[in-house]
Amino acid sequence: MILKTNQRKQNQKDQEYTWNKIKMLKEEDGSSKKISSTFFITLILLGASFLAYFFAINNNFSLNEEVDKSLSCGDATPYGACSLTKPYFCEGGILIEKSSACGCSDISTKDGESCTFQYKNYSQKNSLKYIFNGKTQNIDFTVYAEMADYLYRVPRVIDYGAGEKPVRTDFKLKMINDENQKELLMPLVVQIHNLANNSVDQARIAVSIVQNIPYNYTEKKVAFAGGQIDYSLYPYEVLYYNQGICGEKSALLAFLLKEIGYNVSIFYFAEENHEVVGIKCPVEKSFRKTGYCFVETGGPAIITDSSLEYVNGIKIKSEPEIMPLSGGMSLPEDMQEYKDAKTMKNIRAGNILGFFESGKFDEIKERYGLIEEYNLL
Repeated sequence: MILKTNQRKQNQKDQEYTWNKIKMLKEEDGSSKKISSTFFITLILLGASFLAYFFAINNNFSLNEEVDKSLSCGDATPYGACSLTKPYFCEGGILIEKSSACGCSDISTKDGESCTFQYKNYSQKNSLKYIFNGKTQNIDFTVYAEMADYLYRVPRVIDYGAGEKPVRTDFKLKMINDENQKELLMPLVVQIHNLANNSVDQARIAVSIVQNIPYNYTEKKVAFAGGQIDYSLYPYEVLYYNQGICGEKSALLAFLLKEIGYNVSIFYFAEENHEVVGIKCPVEKSFRKTGYCFVETGGPAIITDSSLEYVNGIKIKSEPEIMPLSGGMSLPEDMQEYKDAKTMKNIRAGNILGFFESGKFDEIKERYGLIEEYNLL
């Protein structure tokens, strides 16, 4: 009986030991599983953080690349790219000569980082005045006597076939589109691109440059039909001689605006014998609903201001012959010039009187460098 009781106690101890052992093993296994689970979760979190960081950095680089691609020079050439105008390269927002990367035009050859050209000899520097935001500034522009000599030899006539009628627009296009002339005019367009990064300001600068070239006739004559007629300057010659009359200066401005990218025309007023430039603009702002804004070239004037008074008190009254010269963009809706031109028209008509008239006139006059009277052709 005593032995059986002892045996029973021993069996109970053995069973408790066994259950305790099993319990310990289960706890160790659970702890191990907890450790493994925690480690695995930690790895997942670290991995997720790394991926988030990677995508954030990658996305940031992508944004930076997009920003870089959005940066451009004044002619819309992206940073680090060659311009359509050779040999210019867009570096830090400025167009610079870099023929080693961008090459030269078909009619010029490399000369260091620049390009040389058969008519690019005997240079001189001319200072071109312009007014921008009420401030008078100057551009130094190099011109070449050999190009002026070449243009003097270019015939001013056009041969038409039987039954063809001479058209004034043909002669303007001939003056503007000479390939050799363009080679040495484009550096001025590039300088304008470098002065302003938007096309509206570039147009303002181009207009002001041409308006501030002195108004004057050349004394040159050319033989025609057994006699002599007045010599007409090509756009480049206006820059070379630093002078011109309305038709000659209008051809120069039309070239500059065309190369900046605008839709341009020339208005010819037969009755007044006068020419001005027309630049595409909103119809409601345009000259007599033509779709072109009136731009005087004889002297400093506000874009769209057609209420000017010319020598002997003449004002523009006749309907113009419109000579379209190029397609392209339009001036925007909200230019300050529209308001200022309207104010000047009211002042001249006597609709604004007294102290306000005097103060407003002085303010606008200073902004554009206006003159009192304008010349006709």
